[in-house]
Amino acid sequence: MSAISFSKVTKVYRRSHLGRTTLIPGLNNLTLDIREGEIFGLLGLNGAGKTTTMKLVLGLLFPTSGTLNLFGQDPETSEAKKLLGYLPELPYFYSYLTPLEALRFYGSLSQMDPRSLKKRIEEVLVDVGLLVHRSKRVSEFSKGMLQRLGLAQAILHHPKLIILDEPVSGLDPLAIKEIRDLMTQVNQTGTTILLSSHSISEVEKICHRVGILVQGKLTRVLEQQDWSSEQGKLEQIFVETVKSESRQKQT
Repeated sequence: MSAISFSKVTKVYRRSHLGRTTLIPGLNNLTLDIREGEIFGLLGLNGAGKTTTMKLVLGLLFPTSGTLNLFGQDPETSEAKKLLGYLPELPYFYSYLTPLEALRFYGSLSQMDPRSLKKRIEEVLVDVGLLVHRSKRVSEFSKGMLQRLGLAQAILHHPKLIILDEPVSGLDPLAIKEIRDLMTQVNQTGTTILLSSHSISEVEKICHRVGILVQGKLTRVLEQQDWSSEQGKLEQIFVETVKSESRQKQT
């Protein structure tokens, strides 16, 4: 079964100004199956449609046309939402909370059994390397520690799919390595990962497949073997694809 299935999905935004409505394409006729258990990366310039794609999966936006399913279910349903975990680019936690308190709060929002929640919180804090900091206030955390706590929140309720938006943005090399290892560890449990990133080198290291979006259109889907033979190959393919699509639109 596909974890995520897009069939001819188009998203058009409406912008109104001074009584006039402008239609702005966000995503154009996207057809794509993301396999259960894989790490799939989305690459594209700003405005290419990565955020639109992820918001559609999260049920925060709705397709203008076409269909989208998560494990065979409508993403708008509560059943589908229970299958999702999400790490935004800038995870936010109340600064006065400790990791224990923050995860207890998110666990209650996910309606987790209070009897098993305590044990699960300790498990994920061990997984992300924050157990020794469990009683420290979030206000004392570095950006890398916040990302790790964000990932703990995303996997707390055992989701089948996690969405990661720029998971290594602004991190130092050591923190990037830690987050990369954590993503690999989570994926090895069978969890499907959809990630969006501007860091092509990181996508190259961790993803099984990659989709390249250009101006709302999925132009290429690459298998790991398409870039793994040569360091920097994925970046080369990405640049060539974007330039080629831009030239075609100008002619």
